[in-house]
Amino acid sequence: MSLAVEILGTTAAVITTLCWVPQVLRILKTRDSSAVSLPAYGALAVGSALWLAYGILIWSVPVIGANAITLMLVSLIVGLKIRYG
Repeated sequence: MSLAVEILGTTAAVITTLCWVPQVLRILKTRDSSAVSLPAYGALAVGSALWLAYGILIWSVPVIGANAITLMLVSLIVGLKIRYG
């Protein structure tokens, strides 16, 4: 795979992964998760886990990294939703 393709994938992975950080910070700051849909974030967690497995199988560092971190952040949001309702 070319360097340009790897850079493209890595850039996309970083941007889409970091988009979850503001949601985590907002819930931690306000202790309010009423706007968070548990079914949607639960499905996103399952999807991220499947993408992570796929990334491991094809050994794609951007896919592995992005989905490992996304899974962690989305799982944290799910946990905060359960805790703060």
